[in-house]
Amino acid sequence: MTDTDEDLFPRAAVLHKVLAFAFGHWRRAPVLAVVCAGAMMLATVTEVFVPIYAGRMIDAVGGGLAAEAWRAFAAITVLGLGLVVFRLLGWWLITPLTLGMMRDVTQEAFARVQRLSTDWHANAFSGSTVRRITRGMWALDTLNDVLLLSLLPSLTVLVATVILMTLHWPVLGLVMAVGALAYITLTVGLATRVLAPIARLSNQWDTRIGGILADAIGTNAVVKAFGGEEREEELLARTVAKWRKRTWRTWMAFTWAGTGQTTLLWLVRAAVTAAALWLWMQGQAGAGDVAYVLTSYLVLNGYLRDIGQHVHMLQRAVNEMEELVQLHDEPLGVADRADARPIRIVDGAIRFEDVTFHYGGQDKPLFRHLDVAIPSGQRVGLVGPSGSGKTSFVKLIQRLYDVEQGRVTIDRQDVAHATQTSLRRQVAIVPQEPVLFHRTLAENIGYGRPDATIEDIERAARLANAHHFILRLPKGYRTLVGERGVKLSGGERQRIAIARAFLADAPILILDEATSSLDSESEAAIQEAMERLMVGRTAIVIAHRLSTVRALDRILVFHRGEIVEDGTHEVLLKSEQGQYRRLFERQAGTVAAEIH
Repeated sequence: MTDTDEDLFPRAAVLHKVLAFAFGHWRRAPVLAVVCAGAMMLATVTEVFVPIYAGRMIDAVGGGLAAEAWRAFAAITVLGLGLVVFRLLGWWLITPLTLGMMRDVTQEAFARVQRLSTDWHANAFSGSTVRRITRGMWALDTLNDVLLLSLLPSLTVLVATVILMTLHWPVLGLVMAVGALAYITLTVGLATRVLAPIARLSNQWDTRIGGILADAIGTNAVVKAFGGEEREEELLARTVAKWRKRTWRTWMAFTWAGTGQTTLLWLVRAAVTAAALWLWMQGQAGAGDVAYVLTSYLVLNGYLRDIGQHVHMLQRAVNEMEELVQLHDEPLGVADRADARPIRIVDGAIRFEDVTFHYGGQDKPLFRHLDVAIPSGQRVGLVGPSGSGKTSFVKLIQRLYDVEQGRVTIDRQDVAHATQTSLRRQVAIVPQEPVLFHRTLAENIGYGRPDATIEDIERAARLANAHHFILRLPKGYRTLVGERGVKLSGGERQRIAIARAFLADAPILILDEATSSLDSESEAAIQEAMERLMVGRTAIVIAHRLSTVRALDRILVFHRGEIVEDGTHEVLLKSEQGQYRRLFERQAGTVAAEIH
């Protein structure tokens, strides 16, 4: 999903999906959920019986029956105590229930997002994704409060009051039931058919604001470099203006809905009061009965009035949880098979067997019947123009995508039948643009091997020619590198990435050459470290500058998804019409021109 998607679910299915999601989490703590709901229902039932004893007390006072009046008062007191105790129990139990659900929802959404496909992450704003998760987490808190602490008691008092009224005066019970049903129908209809679509749009613009903020703040160095502060502020201002317009419509819709509900409540109150007076005039109710009816309706009126707010809050919580729940419906793209097993890589021999593959949305396959073998321990360079298939080749080795036909094997094991975690832990990668966590240097180096000691980390840093510059930093290995490693230079980030690969000690190594944009001193240090890292491993080097592949054992030349040449540097140069020779001569000519 991207931030431009408008239709998350068919509207009729949204409430069902979100409630099913919440109920699924309730089932993980059934005792807490049931006892909490039971306590709130018992607390509510006590309020239903208070008007009965209030009416009896008025009759006793009118008749001068002191003992009877005190007994009614004692009953009211006991019911009040029961209300306090049961409500306290309900509120006390909902705390661990809700916190547990919020914990699970956040962790599971994060785990799901991490496992979504590379394409999904390329099309999604990280800031928007964070907003979807956090907003949905807090909406779950609201949802629990509304369902267990608000709507359930409201429905309990409504049903109980109507039943008791009907048992005494069927006509009065019918008036209450019809009025309550009309109010609930109006409230639910407004919430689901009028307010929900409007609130959904305002939530989408709220998500876009989070995405724009995260995008601009995360790339602030680029904004500063091009003096783009005002442009980013204008972009945010336009988005905020649209959000304000949508949110104003939402809030005004809630205001008008509330006014309509309040009007209907007053009409129901007038009908109930008139019915009680009519019963009194007919001699079917005394003063205590009238007091009982009016007190009961006042209690019911309070709950009915709150039902309107509760339904609105429920709909808002559903809207805010909708994007979170949708994350769980996103296809993983690449998922472990049911029979997947951990892969064990010893030699690191790689083979593509009759592989056909194409990206979603493209008509023609990138690779068609591709066959190539890379023996154990061989150092292979991948060269060719952009879009020729070099990066896709290594992504299939990592199984970031699944092939459509054929298979990719490592040590004769099909990567499609291996667990992704076990596969990727045994393939070390040094990317062209290394990305670091906003953590310490030691944590970044040790990411590939969490159990590494500080001695292991320092040894890897020495091999990567990073130890000396780390010691010059104020806190050494405990230095925080900033978001995405912004506090370090490009060469320093690259050496940290190489140190991380050294520490991982994987049998297969993928190097996306990143020395072309560095100064000569940094390039020499990194090149030396990379050559040291390749020793004893199957190494694949995506080469942008052909001078870096001269010493490799083999070079594969890609062109439009095909390997058009395969050989050593010396052999490929002998082919006068070969693409490798043309690329090499073009780069050599460019370098010569720059020197002169």
